[in-house]
Amino acid sequence: MKRLVKVLAIMVLAVGLGFGANAQTQKIGYVDSQVIIDMMPESAKIQQDLQAYYNELQAELQAMANEYQNKMRDYEANAATMSNILRQSKEKEIMDLQGRIQEFQANAEGDFAAKQEELSKPMLDKIKKAIDDVVKAKGLAYVFEKTVILSIGDSAIDITADVKAKLGL
Repeated sequence: MKRLVKVLAIMVLAVGLGFGANAQTQKIGYVDSQVIIDMMPESAKIQQDLQAYYNELQAELQAMANEYQNKMRDYEANAATMSNILRQSKEKEIMDLQGRIQEFQANAEGDFAAKQEELSKPMLDKIKKAIDDVVKAKGLAYVFEKTVILSIGDSAIDITADVKAKLGL
């Protein structure tokens, strides 16, 4: 979910930077998008779906690891009695499986990130639209993500509650 906050923060910054105004009259707001994400009804379902997808990937990886261990045990137990050609064939088979496991691990990370983005995009788009609406309604020049601001002055406007209200939370 921290990645979601970063993505949303970038989207919020892009919205804020798109509004021009005189430096003397600019109103600046901030939003704590993690609070909003945590309150979204979709958030729990996204986490549930991601956990299920992670479990699928983990089960497949475990099956491959078990196959590798079984082949290694078989090879070690029978290597002394195997002919050279059979031993070389088994070694190649084990090395190929090891390569497939490594490739699967690398691809699984990318697939998981893509799945997270796919599942989260509709919710993030909904939050972004609510932020856009609040920005327009309040006439803000910039909106920042609260968690990436080093310091917040008294004149900065916290729009988190407004965005939650816009989303019906």
